[in-house]
Amino acid sequence: MSGGRYRGRGVTVGSMKPARIALDLDAYLARIGWTGDRRPAPTVQTLRAVHRAHLTSIPFENLEPLLGSAPSLALPDLEAKLVRGRRGGYCYEHNTLLTAVLTALGFRVTGLTARVRVGAAPGTVRPRTHMLLLVEIPGEERRHVADVGFGSIGGLLEAVPLIADTEFHDGTRRHRYVREPYPDGLEDLWVFQAFLDGSWQDQYAFTREPFDASDYGVINWHVATNPRSPFQHTLFVQRTAPDHHLQLSGRTLIDTWSDGTRKERQLADNDEVLRVLAAEFGIHLPSDTVLPG
Repeated sequence: MSGGRYRGRGVTVGSMKPARIALDLDAYLARIGWTGDRRPAPTVQTLRAVHRAHLTSIPFENLEPLLGSAPSLALPDLEAKLVRGRRGGYCYEHNTLLTAVLTALGFRVTGLTARVRVGAAPGTVRPRTHMLLLVEIPGEERRHVADVGFGSIGGLLEAVPLIADTEFHDGTRRHRYVREPYPDGLEDLWVFQAFLDGSWQDQYAFTREPFDASDYGVINWHVATNPRSPFQHTLFVQRTAPDHHLQLSGRTLIDTWSDGTRKERQLADNDEVLRVLAAEFGIHLPSDTVLPG
């Protein structure tokens, strides 16, 4: 595992059987700028460092659905786009790629799904459309949640243990998990919350039921192609830095800093959107690209 193309451990997502993979781990680590030591057994410190480096290096974006296609979740395609193509993606792309990376580094990964609560009216039950990961670390009693694909200022900056009613400070962000009764469910919900604007706010809710790659393929297709999906109609691009979060929603550019400072401006036209995507997010599109909205 010292260099070149990694071939070996299978990627386990949910309960699916391990599959042989060919992951260019060196290229990925160069993409996220992580130079830590890979030789020791996988540790909490490695998980947190890789998680943070991924999140602060690869943007969130929904350009494929917006332009009329569903992104591929095949590992070679994810490498071509997010690593060598220096693009971004949304949750299924980010967390599928991270699954392969963490598996190559010696972690065991289980894929989960969540119902997003951000922006939902109280009592609304949305479908499970968000992918997140539960990570086992050798020698550690508690499993950690990893999620580099939420694409929100309320998302995790670093992986944290799955423990209820405990506040975590992951970098400049504050998070916690609370348990909530799940009617007719086999176990309570885990509700992921972020401390924003002076209060704890629900981000998403999930159970620990494993999901397979085939499940994500169906959900990915639904989210990318359903005419009612917001990803079909509105541009969402986000980039996370240790001390601030930059978001482009349609033609509204919002920069939020860890001290609460917030700046917002409207982009004039399609050409300015393309310039901002290149300058602020590192996403270079052909000059003749026309984005809806």
